[in-house]
Amino acid sequence: MSSAIDCSKLCPEWPCEQPSEFKNVWVVIEADESGLSEASLQMLTPGRRIADKLGEKLVGVLVGYRVSHLAEDVIKYGADEVIVVDSEALKTYYPRVYALTIVELARKYKPSVIFIAGTKRGREFAPYIANTLKAGITADCTDFDVDVESRDVLLIRPPFAAILLAYIKTPFRRPQIGTARPNVFPVPARDESRKGEIIFENVANISEDRMKLVSRRRVSRGEVGIEKAEVIVSGGKGVGGPEGFKYLEELAEILGGTIGASRKAVDAGWISEDRQVGQTGKSVKPILYIAVGISGAAQHMIGVREATRIIAINIDPEAPILSQADYSVIGDYREVIPALIEELKALKEKGPEAVEEYIKWLREIEGKR
Repeated sequence: MSSAIDCSKLCPEWPCEQPSEFKNVWVVIEADESGLSEASLQMLTPGRRIADKLGEKLVGVLVGYRVSHLAEDVIKYGADEVIVVDSEALKTYYPRVYALTIVELARKYKPSVIFIAGTKRGREFAPYIANTLKAGITADCTDFDVDVESRDVLLIRPPFAAILLAYIKTPFRRPQIGTARPNVFPVPARDESRKGEIIFENVANISEDRMKLVSRRRVSRGEVGIEKAEVIVSGGKGVGGPEGFKYLEELAEILGGTIGASRKAVDAGWISEDRQVGQTGKSVKPILYIAVGISGAAQHMIGVREATRIIAINIDPEAPILSQADYSVIGDYREVIPALIEELKALKEKGPEAVEEYIKWLREIEGKR
């Protein structure tokens, strides 16, 4: 049995609005000169599922400069509607200006929930939106669901230590806001036959920000992060020190991949933070993930749950990762990896395409998932 709660006493300056006044699931879509953000498109996957459960529309919110031509693509990836604000005032990204633009749209249309990709930008402007709207926000969600009785969206994330899952809802304020890191969800299949409505809006007060862009540098291909890597060789505490990553780098190079790491390796200063995989690092979706000297705690495995194949190399026969990997090798990586490298080199000498064929096979498996 439930009873009404007068939450105006808790927050007299921000009286609650009736949740029934709010409807539709929004996904904020990031875009730049290179096109739509893949991480934002991934958020359309849970957005579609939640919108269907609520019986509401899935709405993409596309804000930026010269982005109007991308609205049709958002519909083809699953949105029912797209709200577009295309303004020269948004040519340069400033978190406060970007957020306040979305706030004005939210005040007009009253969405029940807003999903935002946890990119560097998303992590920056999402709190601005939540604070301005005095709405609840849950970061780094790993899933979403709906409380059938209350129709509240359940924002699901692992709490500290990742032993349990927390189901979080905000019953008295709307919109509910949730973020998820890149690669937690797949990009929905593109459907060229999809049709939807595109609404163009002008936000009257897009003012200049107090911040000013000083310089901009394009990141070279070699510096692209691990989020897009097809093959990752990742090291943990068990590699013993920064010199251990030299073994991993050679293996990654021969496989055409890149280096990752556990939090313990990063905290020890053996490798840079941008290589960290896991709950407090990055979520990745390689077709091949080789974990070396990584115990496989829940915090780390959350970050690799989208991997197609996981190979674990660990000297500890009781390491949790061994029960979660597709293939496991119990042994000293300083013996295992050089032997593996020699085998791969021998394969390449017999036929350079041998390793590439294996990666191609994994790509085909990924395409069928």
